[in-house]
Amino acid sequence: MEVFNNIFAINHRCSSFFLGLLLLLASALSLANAKSHYHDFVIQATPVKRLCKTQNSITVNGMFPGPTLEVNNGDTLVVNVVNKARYNVTIHWHGIRQMRTGWADGPEFVTQCPIRPGGSYTYRFTIQGQEGTLWWHAHSSWLRATVYGALIIHPKEGSSYPFSKQPKRETAILLGEWWNANPIDVVRESTRTGGTPNSSDAYTINGQPGDLYNCSSQDTVIVPIDSGETNLLRVVNSALNQPLFFTVANHKLTVVGADASYVKPFTTSVLMLGPGQTTDVLISGDQNPSRYYMAARAYQSAQNAPFDNTTTTAILEYKSSPCAAKNCSSNKPIMPPLPTFNDTATVTAFTSSFKSTDKTFVPTDIDESLFFTVGLGLNPCPPNFNKSSQCQGPNGTRFTASMNNVSFVLPSNFSLLQAHHQRIQGVFTTDFPANPPRKFDYTGNVSRSLFTPVPGTKLYRLKYGSRVQIVLQDTSIVTSENHPIHLHGYDFYIIAQGFGNYNPRTDPSKFNLVDPPLRNTVAVPVNGWAVIRFVADNPGVWLMHCHLDVHITWGLATAFLVENGVGELQSIESPPEDLPLC
Repeated sequence: MEVFNNIFAINHRCSSFFLGLLLLLASALSLANAKSHYHDFVIQATPVKRLCKTQNSITVNGMFPGPTLEVNNGDTLVVNVVNKARYNVTIHWHGIRQMRTGWADGPEFVTQCPIRPGGSYTYRFTIQGQEGTLWWHAHSSWLRATVYGALIIHPKEGSSYPFSKQPKRETAILLGEWWNANPIDVVRESTRTGGTPNSSDAYTINGQPGDLYNCSSQDTVIVPIDSGETNLLRVVNSALNQPLFFTVANHKLTVVGADASYVKPFTTSVLMLGPGQTTDVLISGDQNPSRYYMAARAYQSAQNAPFDNTTTTAILEYKSSPCAAKNCSSNKPIMPPLPTFNDTATVTAFTSSFKSTDKTFVPTDIDESLFFTVGLGLNPCPPNFNKSSQCQGPNGTRFTASMNNVSFVLPSNFSLLQAHHQRIQGVFTTDFPANPPRKFDYTGNVSRSLFTPVPGTKLYRLKYGSRVQIVLQDTSIVTSENHPIHLHGYDFYIIAQGFGNYNPRTDPSKFNLVDPPLRNTVAVPVNGWAVIRFVADNPGVWLMHCHLDVHITWGLATAFLVENGVGELQSIESPPEDLPLC
């Protein structure tokens, strides 16, 4: 018996040794297949004609939208950005985890000082464990109105998509907004007056407004498809301030991914994406060979707020369609029905359909249970301001916004990450409240005494590895609204959403801890709430903000300071030598 046990022990050790060796070889093979991709981004003014008018728009490499970057899971991106424009600029790689590489995340005065005109900075980071559609965009003022592009992450080399049918072709669909003005002038005028900024003049698909606008039909985007094939559409809402519905006439869309995470497939006729969100859908060429409009229009949840009520279109064109071989401008494509602009029921049905496919690791024992109110506010007109020209909010006020009654103020002399890394005092504090300073009827009639938040650069400190739950609660201060809340440096599980005021006694029964979707941007329902969870495993300073740029301009943001853990692999890397100076 003792001999048998010894033989078993030897065999077990050998098996363990060979298993470990195989894992090491597999890991080495994966690293060997990983590539580094090098790109140059030149930020420059470029003449762009839309809606019958030409204006100098800020672009990357003279392209609008900017270049699409394609990588595989495990690859490294190295992007040298040269600023030849007249504005400060940074580039954010929206949704990239940036594990230990927070210096490459990009938000101005958060992880870096801006790249000044004439300056440059090289972003270096590795994509780890993410597949699907993300995007990149400027993160300085309102430059991202024209400075953006798709970032497509394919499976590792030799792997395929986890779909029952592999797509024949892939097309990025970037939804955007266009102003017949310089977007920087638009936001500066809004800041001067204290009122709402002018609404956009058009929505766009891949930079083009489409057939329903003046001077636009000649350049309407054509998306090819062939009978019998299945294609992958990678839809990104890169609009500045507007959640958008998206649909394709006579075609069903099978949702298979969102924010670079796979989801259990479900079929829908319409998508709704908040700014910052991405959705991957499969579309089949199962209709009569013809031309069909793709269309996008606003989802507007805020009452009595001005918005752009136009519709942008592209054309899904069958290659075997008679129009594919000749100009068929007189043959109008089929137009799809679109939801009404305030159709929250359709939005709720869509967002509640998302479930993760992968095995989830939802944190259960929570270390940090946080409750953040999000919403607008009003500041009284300062005594030295002209009330008629500088206080054009309701009743002679100025618009503001906040989380937990703190209106976020960016520093100007140092970035937050630089101040943290170099232990520079006086740049920020770490006393952002874990709960609202005052409890109130968040979605009811709110006292005017709660309309004015406190300005500050307040961060919330998290220990490395802490398990975090955040309740994000919309408020009806000024107006309730659907807020797309984006967290930099992390994906998170959306474990529940609902309407009204979150109830800590009854609403936990609605938590999905089995297969919740993994996202980087959550659409907090109008007059409602969302609950997210994540593990703070990425050290650095990470911005959390509303992705309606008008709201972050007003201060609807905060940031997490995640401490280093133990050892090098749990600590942020040293700053690169070419990090821009303030």
